[in-house]
Amino acid sequence: MSTTERDHIERVTTLFDEWSTNGRAEGMEDGHTPMARTAFERLGVAAGYTYLDIGCGNGYTVRWAAGIDPTVQAIGIDVSGGMVERARSQSTAFENARFIHAPFPLPILKAQSFDCILSMEAFYYFKELQWALVSTIRLLKPGGLFACVIDYYEENQASAGWDEMTGINLNRLSRAQWVKEMESVGFEIVEHTQLKAELAPGDTADWRHTHGSLYLLCRRPLDS
Repeated sequence: MSTTERDHIERVTTLFDEWSTNGRAEGMEDGHTPMARTAFERLGVAAGYTYLDIGCGNGYTVRWAAGIDPTVQAIGIDVSGGMVERARSQSTAFENARFIHAPFPLPILKAQSFDCILSMEAFYYFKELQWALVSTIRLLKPGGLFACVIDYYEENQASAGWDEMTGINLNRLSRAQWVKEMESVGFEIVEHTQLKAELAPGDTADWRHTHGSLYLLCRRPLDS
């Protein structure tokens, strides 16, 4: 690992460790749940599946997967020790939920060992984006699905300053560029769209309603 990459990981870790202690973890769960739930349900997690959440935060989607059936192996990985600690403390009711404190990619994870993978608001943080995508498709069984949700993308102008706000160099790509990146590592694109929040009576529309979250559902080909 280069010094530059190590410094980038440390910056991301520091940010999310801070968020794990100031209430942001649960705030992200509340804010992300509508879009994350849509992405999760389209994965079709069922009994006997192996499930991975990359950048799991406080572990809420891992608990969703673990709660489907005791035979589901539900795993979350996060670079933030604070987030993993919160995830473990909130998941004690699920014996089939496990959390790994480590940066992704993690080479010790076995190739072709997951039926489905989800990532909510994590992939634009990776300094080596293509390597993270290669590592993701490597982990999927042939025919396995990867659901990726991203709020920081070019069409969402409201997110343009997030790199300055966080002090981290983020990957800002367009919807078309994200599709191209997925396809470049061998993924088949099942679906890509922008998931928009419903406008409740009395609410003022913001980017969540006008642009929404970029959502990509990708498959590892059966013959790969």
